[in-house]
Amino acid sequence: MRQLTLFLAILILSGCSSVELRQERDMCKSTWMSKIPPIYEQEMYNKSQTRKVPTGYTTCTGYGNSVSCYETMRTEYYTVPAVRTVDINSDRRDAEIKYCTQNNCKQKFGNAECKI
Repeated sequence: MRQLTLFLAILILSGCSSVELRQERDMCKSTWMSKIPPIYEQEMYNKSQTRKVPTGYTTCTGYGNSVSCYETMRTEYYTVPAVRTVDINSDRRDAEIKYCTQNNCKQKFGNAECKI
């Protein structure tokens, strides 16, 4: 979940970033991906799921000579153990990529956002 949140944050922020910032980030990413390569491990976690279960109530409606009845359902939330693959180096590498990008932008453009 944490990696998904981080990925979405980067995706959203990259949509607002300048071409120069993306270029600097890509350069730093290629450098740091080789310096701190991904190490994938499987981990157990509790996966949330939902299911519809009957409440025990029935709702009936009638029109003319016809009556239709439907069981009232509710959503039930539960967790199940699951396995996911995570990159245990991603936090450290992402911090280095961010620092590298900001540092390069400051050197080339005088600000951390690579704004011209």
